[in-house]
Amino acid sequence: MPHPYGSRRLPFLIGICLALLSLAEACSSSPAGPTTGGGSGPGTGGGTTTSTGQTAVVLGVGDIGMCGPNGTTPLDTVAATARLVASLQGQVILAGDIAYLHGSAANFRDCFNPAWGQFRNRWRPVPGNHEYETPGASAYFAYFGEDAGSGGTGYYSFMAGDWLVLMLNSNVPAGRGSGQFEFARQQLEAQRTPCTLAVWHHPLFASGPNGANAFMRDMWSLLETANAEVVLAGHDHLYERFARQTAAGVADPARGIREFVAGTGGADLYHVARTADNSEVRIAQFGVVRFTLKPAQFEWEFLTTNGAVVDSGLDTCH
Repeated sequence: MPHPYGSRRLPFLIGICLALLSLAEACSSSPAGPTTGGGSGPGTGGGTTTSTGQTAVVLGVGDIGMCGPNGTTPLDTVAATARLVASLQGQVILAGDIAYLHGSAANFRDCFNPAWGQFRNRWRPVPGNHEYETPGASAYFAYFGEDAGSGGTGYYSFMAGDWLVLMLNSNVPAGRGSGQFEFARQQLEAQRTPCTLAVWHHPLFASGPNGANAFMRDMWSLLETANAEVVLAGHDHLYERFARQTAAGVADPARGIREFVAGTGGADLYHVARTADNSEVRIAQFGVVRFTLKPAQFEWEFLTTNGAVVDSGLDTCH
């Protein structure tokens, strides 16, 4: 004998099952976090990208395009570093002083472009003080166009794999309350990945003859608070690597930032003036520093123009 309620219970039970299946599907497909932003172009503020698990390679170098005695042909060292870069994969970070001596249109045309123009589809520049030898760095902005960031500020950001890369301009105000400081702060607050690399021209710490540049201390403090990993600079024409340290120059393996100076792109090399505190390696050779940026750690190698690796290491993101 059929159950007196059987005909009504069956549709009810089917409805319960379908509802549970829908709920399970919704839970399994819920997004892990924001996925907007994170474009690859300058000024696209990639800080809201979630983790991709990708590894990216970037090549860093500054102080590059210097002409020889005739004033129109790049020095052999400029061409040599360009050949090295051409043999390597990865985006090319240009850490300022890109066209000597005055950052003029002629300097970019004659002293930088012949050897380095081939990397147009790979480069990410920031300006140096020599670019500002031409008022407003106008030739720099004209040469790089959109690659120099929007609005003529000279600062922007992009994502390299899971790394936020802040391309900053140490020739304009970068202290607390400046537009550049607020830009960096907003990018860092929006960030959803654990690792950050910042690039500007004037190093906060240096052993070369140009010395330290205290006007970037506020920016370093901001990065330190946000647990950034690496600062890359140029300005002194040598390679230098520092231990992790605070904005005050105190060694701090847990919270400090590593600084690399790579003013080794072709302009005449400098020698060490005074070994700065926490400086670990100083090399006066032409070459580029290669960063392999992994989701939670990074490797570095300084390669000379003959392809030799003369400094290398591995570190973990905070």
